[in-house]
Amino acid sequence: MRMLLIGCLLAATLPGADRVVMDLEKTPHAKVKNVPVSAVTMREGFWQSRMKVNVERSIPTLLELLESNGIIDNFRRLAGKNVARRGPLFTDSDIYKWMEAAAFVLQSQDDPKLRATFDKLTDEILAAQEPSGYLNTYWVEDRKDRRWKEQQTGHELYCLGHMLQAGIAYYRATGNRKLMDGGIKFVEHLLRDFGPSKQPLYAGHPEIELALIELYRTTGRKEFLDLAGSILKGDGERLKLTRQQTVYTFSGRPFTDRTIVEGHAVRFGYAASGATDYYMETGDPAYKATLERLWKDLTETKMYVTGGTGSRASGETFGDAYELPNAKAYTESCAAIANLMWNWRMLAATGEARFADIVETTMYNSINSGMSLDGTMYCYRNPLELTEEASKRIRNPWYVTTCCPPNLERMLASLPGYMYGVSKQGLWVHLYDNNRLDWRLEGGAPVKLTQTTKYPWQGKVALEIEEAPVAEFSIFLRIPGWAKSAAVSVGGRKAQGEPRTGGYFEVRRAWKKGDTVELNLDMTPQVLKSHPLVADNQGRAAVRRGPVVYLLEQAGQAPGVNVLESYLNLTGNAAADFRENWDPGLLGGIVTLKHRGRKSAAGYESMPLYGLLEESKDKPGEAAELVFTPYYTFLNRGPSAMQVWVRYVKK
Repeated sequence: MRMLLIGCLLAATLPGADRVVMDLEKTPHAKVKNVPVSAVTMREGFWQSRMKVNVERSIPTLLELLESNGIIDNFRRLAGKNVARRGPLFTDSDIYKWMEAAAFVLQSQDDPKLRATFDKLTDEILAAQEPSGYLNTYWVEDRKDRRWKEQQTGHELYCLGHMLQAGIAYYRATGNRKLMDGGIKFVEHLLRDFGPSKQPLYAGHPEIELALIELYRTTGRKEFLDLAGSILKGDGERLKLTRQQTVYTFSGRPFTDRTIVEGHAVRFGYAASGATDYYMETGDPAYKATLERLWKDLTETKMYVTGGTGSRASGETFGDAYELPNAKAYTESCAAIANLMWNWRMLAATGEARFADIVETTMYNSINSGMSLDGTMYCYRNPLELTEEASKRIRNPWYVTTCCPPNLERMLASLPGYMYGVSKQGLWVHLYDNNRLDWRLEGGAPVKLTQTTKYPWQGKVALEIEEAPVAEFSIFLRIPGWAKSAAVSVGGRKAQGEPRTGGYFEVRRAWKKGDTVELNLDMTPQVLKSHPLVADNQGRAAVRRGPVVYLLEQAGQAPGVNVLESYLNLTGNAAADFRENWDPGLLGGIVTLKHRGRKSAAGYESMPLYGLLEESKDKPGEAAELVFTPYYTFLNRGPSAMQVWVRYVKK
């Protein structure tokens, strides 16, 4: 009994026992600290169903695919198994991301079988590690002499970054640091051989920066933070990098020199995430100014209404300002996740709700669309318009470039850690869903509460205090920027002050068991327009309800309705223009929006490619009921034409 008690005490005091996504406990310039994944129990609701599918279907089936496609054998072959290497040069990172997803699951719930699988994979991976610490299954044997000579595309540091993140997440889940220590051994190899007076180092694909900073937070070893800072500063002169190389990779020259969002969308998001981490640890004002400048450029000129980023298929890159095509949108799932990761860090650094708004928008739309409702099909691209023929190539169970599936899985597995935050002032409620929080305030006082809601389908959110310290503290409720109005009551009475949309509403008092807070958000559908320079959206509108963006998908429409030729018929009163209907049996349970729109004019298909404007037949035809469904559900009923931005007429 005594030994059991000692074991429990040791587990409770492990450095990683708090199980946070980011350990900001000692981070000097973080205004809002994380709440652990393990502190939030998701209850029946929108996200619990997605997380359950992730655990029961997605994670197991993807491991089978990684195994059958030789990704794990790539490590085994270096320990003596006689097989050929398979997959692109960056495939090591795919198993690391899968392992991070498994580790986040273990932060929420113990699963001996999953732990055993993780431990077995760790042993097989580390058996391939060289005595120097180097570990990569591609740059070996006849490629060994080319190590670090192709840093722009080699992905050596990228793979190491994901290894570190998996190791850290597992250490925080279990106290087992074996994989993390393997990663540290590799980093120590870098510290020996690279630096200002040694070999130059170039991220090529940013990821290592944020991983090194999280490793610093976990171990306290400042050399890891300094190495991240060195990589963010860049060493382009010694490497003789071209401007095109530093633009595409968003690395290789000082991060603080950046003025616009450009290059590879995922690389940008990871670089910005690492730079935000670096700012929170150092307080360097040049980083703060650069991050703000880049955020404005992204959100004002280069981000889709769904939170997706990266408009060009060529190079998976950003386009010019307002270059946001719909059918040609690349909008990679990994880029959406990188966008969320960056905004999550900006929220921690500032406590400003505008960043939480993008976390929410991206999570519900461009990330949620990336995994099918049954958890076995994935989108690499998440376009905003498709013909039926083009739609046949969008959702797949496997990609040779397998970056998106495990990335989506680790995102869903870690989601409880994004719901709340704490600061010296009190508790922050970032996202809304059914859950129970059991944690402590920044000073250490315990706080427990339950959140009850049918969000995002309904706008009512109720919080009930189960346990709270005697002293006063604040509860900060996020009032989403999309909400036209909001009301807050405490104990059934209207709270003092007026909630401001796009901000946090503070309720400060001495709380006691049984106290309640209720938030009511206006969920009336909204019709959106885009900037006139977004060419694809001229004369078109999109529909949003709460945080959920909607689309017209051919599946589910009445006969004779072609969604690519349909029109909205708007009166200026969205509450009257759209009829809301809760359908529990459709697409996992959704609110549909029905609209009395119009078909295209007769003869539309026979129009010439070019004709006189006065003779144009491109006009709305007879009335037709259009059924809008959430964007994230597209192509869950088979191949189908769809579009988010729909042409419209006004009555």
